[in-house]
Amino acid sequence: MRRSRPGCNVAGDPDEGDQMPERTQQVRDQDRAPGAGRRLLRSFSTTDSYGLVLLMIVATYVLATTLSQRWAASALLTAQIATVWLALHTSQARRGVRLAANGLFVLAAVAAVANLRPRSGLPLEPSVFVASGVLYLVAPFSIVRHIAYRRTVDQETMLGALAAYLFIGMAFAFVYRFLGAAQASTFFGDQGDGTLSQDLFFSFITLTTTGYGNLVPAGNPGQSLAVLEALMGQLFLVTAVGKLVSAWRPRGWQDSPTDTGRPS
Repeated sequence: MRRSRPGCNVAGDPDEGDQMPERTQQVRDQDRAPGAGRRLLRSFSTTDSYGLVLLMIVATYVLATTLSQRWAASALLTAQIATVWLALHTSQARRGVRLAANGLFVLAAVAAVANLRPRSGLPLEPSVFVASGVLYLVAPFSIVRHIAYRRTVDQETMLGALAAYLFIGMAFAFVYRFLGAAQASTFFGDQGDGTLSQDLFFSFITLTTTGYGNLVPAGNPGQSLAVLEALMGQLFLVTAVGKLVSAWRPRGWQDSPTDTGRPS
């Protein structure tokens, strides 16, 4: 009579006992999925998470591309003050950085209020956009420092890296807008100074080195700044984001205890 091997049935297939660890791991993974979803949703609703910072960055981007009235620049600057304050709070910025940022907040608020007053001989648009650019350049340094010292690479670290990347792109866009308003020649040559929406578009295609070529700075310092932005974008992706992605291992991605590395 044919005897069956332990752990196998008569046909030679593994019995249900050998499949129990795999089923247990699958149940655990299913239990973790709702928990990960809740953590992600919670990150977009608390002031201690970069998820809310990301939402505010997106809100300022939409505000910048949709509003064209004179008061829109003041509203945008007010939203930027709130966004940068939240980013510094979330990144636990050092006391010196917070003090410097408070001074910038005051100057930006003065520029926002002054822009609402009737036009005078002094052009206020350049001061509004240079304040916007400086504000958005402060936040990425504090965020990168904060996530670099985190002991683990998790969801919050990834959200922080993305927020810093978006801050850099928008900061350069506001600097381009400042140059277009301040310099005598047009920023984009025959296409004029462009709009804030076009400046944001040009900034992000430069940061990502996409380069469609439909918008090109006519001269310096715009061209030099575009080169600097492209270099910063690539260095950020290669070093910061590349390191984070390679080290990130979400919960539930552990190897199965039944996985021995041998082909089935």
